[in-house]
Amino acid sequence: MAALSNQNTPRGNGAQQADRRANSRSAPAICFFAALQSYYLNDKYIRILARAWRRKLKGISRVKRYPIETGHQDMIHDVQMDYYGKRIATASSDFTIKIVSVSKSTGSQLLATLSGHKGPVWQVAWAHPKFGSMVASSSYDGQVIIWKEGNQNQWSQAHVFNAHKSSVNSIAWAPHELGLCLACGSSDGNISVFIARSDGGWDNNQIEHAHPVGVTSVSWGPTTAPGSLVGSSLEDPVWKLASGGFDSTVKVWTLKDGSWRRDSSPALQMHTDWVRDVAWSPNLGLQKSTIASGSQDGTVIIWSVTKEGGKWDGTVMNDFKTPIWKVSWSLTGDLLAVADGNNHITLWKEAVDGKWQQKHVVQYC
Repeated sequence: MAALSNQNTPRGNGAQQADRRANSRSAPAICFFAALQSYYLNDKYIRILARAWRRKLKGISRVKRYPIETGHQDMIHDVQMDYYGKRIATASSDFTIKIVSVSKSTGSQLLATLSGHKGPVWQVAWAHPKFGSMVASSSYDGQVIIWKEGNQNQWSQAHVFNAHKSSVNSIAWAPHELGLCLACGSSDGNISVFIARSDGGWDNNQIEHAHPVGVTSVSWGPTTAPGSLVGSSLEDPVWKLASGGFDSTVKVWTLKDGSWRRDSSPALQMHTDWVRDVAWSPNLGLQKSTIASGSQDGTVIIWSVTKEGGKWDGTVMNDFKTPIWKVSWSLTGDLLAVADGNNHITLWKEAVDGKWQQKHVVQYC
């Protein structure tokens, strides 16, 4: 999950939209609710937000911050925690990825520096551990690199994808039920979906012209349809993607008969400026599917649909009056974290009446 900073920013085919970033302040990126911790960052270091709950989830009782020195020499754009909550991967404008161990008791330790990109690194993503210790990274240089750990803390490039002609702004691993599969959104307007084969190669099932002036973000949907039982083996897994773009729209895609098709027609359009981030909520058997989108226009919109193939309805959760950098759901999908241009992270929860309430705010500086 990445907050695209105002330095070394990726450029879409619509240069005017991309150049607006120059007037935006850098803001925190967040990787929310992994191992009961969340992270945000600014400049060249990170602070951990360790949070504790009151009983019955009535609110957040306290937030503690722990600084992490990464050793980066330039702006950090993304930080992601691994499945076990013991290591983080960071992406920076210094062209490198750092692997850092984190512990509240022993602090942090730099484990490895991964070098190979020829431009700023926008995002990193850990694969599910069932596939081994793997990290994907995307960069302004148009490349996506898969890094694999052999011996402990010994990383090497397992594969380099060169499918895009421009900056790759967003990457996301699919739910592990779908296999080893990586979605990538680029400023060239296309989305690539790389699927690992049993022989070690990769297939690319591309969505061409997904957002003609550039893709800013991608997020995988749950593998079960709304209302389905979690982990049910009676239904085939669902392949769905959400994407945001410089065209100010959110689009939903479904894989049918080997091809990606638009699930929402027309595109979801309530934002008045380009969409910085989209995040699909885990549904955990709920009767609806939910996507959050954050935009340069300062709003967060909650999109929901109650049945497969139904119409997506959008509700403005809040107007923050400042650009939204990142949105991220809790593992259970009942809380949403929002990072904005005022260097705030706010936590939101839907009330029984359907309205969203702010539960906590953290001011970075």
